[in-house]
Amino acid sequence: MAASSGRMLKSFVQGCCGCSYVILSSIARNVILQKPAVTVLARLVCTSSTLQRKNIAAAGPEKYTQEFIKKQIEEFNIGKRHLANMMGEDPETFTQEGIDRAIAYLFPSGLFEKRARPVMKHPDEIFPKQRAVQWGEDGRPFHFLFYTGKQSYYSLMHDTFGKFLDIQKYQDSMRAEGLFSQDTKQVNLIGSRWMIKEELEEILVQPISDHDCLRFIQLLERILALPYCSMEEEYIQRFRRALEVQSKKQKIEPLQYDENEVAFSTGEGRRKTATATTIVRDNGSGNITVNGVDYLHYFPVLQDREQLMFPFQFLDRLGKHDMECKVTGGGRSAQAGAIRLATARALLSFITENEVESMRQAGLLTPDPRVKERQKPGQEGARRKFTWNKR
Repeated sequence: MAASSGRMLKSFVQGCCGCSYVILSSIARNVILQKPAVTVLARLVCTSSTLQRKNIAAAGPEKYTQEFIKKQIEEFNIGKRHLANMMGEDPETFTQEGIDRAIAYLFPSGLFEKRARPVMKHPDEIFPKQRAVQWGEDGRPFHFLFYTGKQSYYSLMHDTFGKFLDIQKYQDSMRAEGLFSQDTKQVNLIGSRWMIKEELEEILVQPISDHDCLRFIQLLERILALPYCSMEEEYIQRFRRALEVQSKKQKIEPLQYDENEVAFSTGEGRRKTATATTIVRDNGSGNITVNGVDYLHYFPVLQDREQLMFPFQFLDRLGKHDMECKVTGGGRSAQAGAIRLATARALLSFITENEVESMRQAGLLTPDPRVKERQKPGQEGARRKFTWNKR
């Protein structure tokens, strides 16, 4: 009875596919089963192939060893050569830009998030070198903060707080000597911003939370609140990023001259379905025509006239330029908005860089993307629903 039960159990276990079971033959043949079958099954060691792969992938320090990264580089070079042959390119001169174009061609994706699209990068970009030297050959970590889980972050916080204490110590020494003063040089932060969480993660080579990033920024601001914070200005500027002046992105056409040597500039603008083209001439008397008609007659509504004249009023140039406008499409309100944008773009050639930035901040160089919302099927208008009748 015991032997037959053992054979039945062995055949049942071996018949299961997808898992590899470790069974001692002596248990199946010679051991007399005196306990329920549930107890025997509980002792069986079951390890699926999927679980084995997960265990190997999460093995710990061996994940980013030098041998691992070297193997990844070899596989990258092989894949790069195959990709170059598929695209008809020379593998020796196949650059990362060519790889990106090939991936985009072979695996087209409509995802807006670039990080969700398929990529093929060098292993040095995927596995940073800092992660490869965290453990020695014996598997022991080098850094004393390794077991905090965020050794790079807490090491940065430790160093930053050390800077804070050094400044305080220097201030105390100045007070002791009677040389302390509040009127000291401050760190110039104009035109820059603090690093965001993603940029800080690239430096630390480890993920951090929003709370961790906020704590670090608060510690830096505590340093800036000290009178002698300029001692560590170079250290603070490491975590600042310059703000790009948006007005530099604006394309400014050079001034042109007609047969009478009068400077003029052109500009184009859109609003809804209206399109406008303007020619602004220097040394004028304030004459403005729209499609050959004086703007006072073309725009009978006062609000439309104010829209058209606002760029000149903002720059204090009323009566200093003549302007000719050609506008098509749309209604009077849309045409006035199109002429306003075209006029602002044409005036860029006559003003300074600071005035260009002021115009950008005032919204004069930003197109208005608003359009009439379409009527939806099954309802009366764009948002309005049909009146509900009970019967």
